[in-house]
Amino acid sequence: MSKQYNEYLDNHKKNVFKGFNWIKENISDLFDEETLNDAEYNCGFAHDESKVNPDEYDAYDLYFYGGNRSFEVVQNFKKAWLLHIHRNPHHWQYWILINDDPNEGETILDMPDCYIIEMICDWWSFSWNSGDLNEIFDWYDKRKKYIKLSDSTREKVENILNKMKEKLQ
Repeated sequence: MSKQYNEYLDNHKKNVFKGFNWIKENISDLFDEETLNDAEYNCGFAHDESKVNPDEYDAYDLYFYGGNRSFEVVQNFKKAWLLHIHRNPHHWQYWILINDDPNEGETILDMPDCYIIEMICDWWSFSWNSGDLNEIFDWYDKRKKYIKLSDSTREKVENILNKMKEKLQ
């Protein structure tokens, strides 16, 4: 166990919760009470809990703090990342169904609002860490063509981001 990785995890979770609290204080009118309660639990208590599982923790720790990017370390990290996104519905990748039938291809499912909020807070946590709360908007703009979201989910994400941007200016 690495002290550096533990500190990162702790800081990341705190920043996710800061983002949630900002949303709750500034744009809560976009959501119903149940959604906010669910998002508060996810952002404040349950966020990234799977990262303490040995099959995620050890691989992440070695990859980011082990000073070694050998083939084995990279492969173990990729497996841990795959486990992580499939255990945590606040990742957009969780909501992509890759069908067995090639004619069906991929199905991109709608994300529940509480996970949309958590996803945005997860993205925004890095802005809280840097001290530039507007960083998230450029980050999203650079990736939005790559990030696979259903039309409904994308509309909600962009509405939330636009409301955040308005409030921050």
